Formats: sequence, C-alpha cells, structure tokens
Amino acid sequence: MSLRVNGVRHDLDLDHRVTLLDALREHLDLTGAKKGCDHGQCGACTVLVDGRRVNGCLLLAVTLDGCRVTTVEGLAAPDGTLHPLQRAFIEHDAFQCGYCTPGQLCSAVGALREAAAGHPSHVTPPAPQEAPAALTEAEIRERLSGNLCRCGAYPAIVRAVADAGADAAATRTGADVIA
Repeated sequence: MSLRVNGVRHDLDLDHRVTLLDALREHLDLTGAKKGCDHGQCGACTVLVDGRRVNGCLLLAVTLDGCRVTTVEGLAAPDGTLHPLQRAFIEHDAFQCGYCTPGQLCSAVGALREAAAGHPSHVTPPAPQEAPAALTEAEIRERLSGNLCRCGAYPAIVRAVADAGADAAATRTGADVIA
C-alpha cells in the first residue's frame, strides 16, 4: 500500500491490523501523534487524512491506500517556517506538558477548515451556512471538544486558535505546499 505522508509518498508492506497511528509511529518514525487512550476518546492521535481530521488510533492503515496524511510534523512549511497555529500556540502558551499538543494542532487545522467551508458545529446558530462560521469562543470549544488536555491549557488553546483563525494561511499546511 502507499500513503502520501506530509507530502512524501511511502510504499508500505503492513499487516492488515496495523492502525494508521502505529504505521506513522513505528514504520515511518513520525512520533508527533501520540497514543493516549487507544480508543479514539482523547484526540492525542489526531492527524489529517485528505484534509479532514481523524483519530489515527481508530483507522486501519490498509484502508487508507493512496490517501494524503498530514501529521504535526507536516504542518510547518518546507523551509521550516512554523504554521500560523504553531506560532499562535507558542505566543499564547497553549501547551503545558505538550503531550496533547500535536493532536490539538492537527485538530485545530481541521476545525478551521471546516469553519471556513461553512460546516456548522453543534453551537453554530441555525441559518444557511454558506459563509464561514464565526469563530466565537463557544464555536472553538465545541469544534475542539474531541481533544483532551490533561494539563488544562484550554483557555490558552482557545485564544491561540482564535488568533490563528484570523490568518487565511491557517487552513493550509506545509504538506499542501509539497503535494
């Protein structure tokens, strides 16, 4: 099977039981995504598959043959320039231990893409949503509710996502540039 991970094609020979998370960590040495609960409940393993956020611990890698995967390692530009969300997390001190940070970052990119495309969340006011959803604090909290932070950095994470959400480049990744 093949995966395009962070803009680079990888041909892999994997057991059919290997999850995407294990393929990334154990076969490609991309250890940014973390194994937290291994049940899809904490979000530490969140990555982007074809631009949409997913829990890497729940997907079998063989089901993703030919897909584009972006991990936290692929968010920055090829020249090393940090992604707007990475910069905002640093500026707003939106991480403490850092264990959940890669999943939070990938989830935030996906959430910003969803909001920009007009996809409503549970708290989006009922109305025709063809325009981008407004990134209120409630909207950000709802969209990131699948990612847990055991250290409690939520207020700083929300501020960082709100700050980065004002930058149109926040929905793009370094892997998009390479692909």
